Amino acid sequence: MGKSGLEWKMKGKKELLKTVVLSVNEIDSQAPDGSEGKYIVMDAPDWVIVIPVLGENFLMVRQWRHGNNSLSIEFPGGVINRGEKAEDAARRETEEETGYKAGKLTYLGSANPNPALMSNRVHFFAAEELEGTGIQHLDSDEFVEYMQIPQKEVFEKIGTEEYPHALMMSALLKFKLMKDGDF
Repeated sequence: MGKSGLEWKMKGKKELLKTVVLSVNEIDSQAPDGSEGKYIVMDAPDWVIVIPVLGENFLMVRQWRHGNNSLSIEFPGGVINRGEKAEDAARRETEEETGYKAGKLTYLGSANPNPALMSNRVHFFAAEELEGTGIQHLDSDEFVEYMQIPQKEVFEKIGTEEYPHALMMSALLKFKLMKDGDF
């Protein structure tokens, strides 16, 4: 079966819920065989995840995650503002959350967080040649502490209760591919 035999056609879109961070939409779609169905899609802005490298350590943040109802250790990151370039968002988020400016920023790639349900992408960056300012610039609803953690520890603990965020694994994979020269 060729590509055209797999593609669905969107027939309509109805917004069910709009929040500050995402919209939930009901999509009316027609399958390749002509049958129709309704599907839920979350539309949200693209965001960035940044891997700040300080020698043999990563600069990480600890913050509360409502979906998991617990603290999570993660790389800094956040939403790309309307009209902002992904690289600029990566620099901004790194400085806002950690108080460090990135001298060198390397684009590692992007991915869809969950293509079955979401329409956006996350962009991965490595930040090196960091310069500490000592000042965080957190959003009004952000409560974040930053810390240096040995890279080896992060690779060993990713996916544990302390490091539960699946997209951090994706970021680490892209980082490892870059560092190993398989990029």
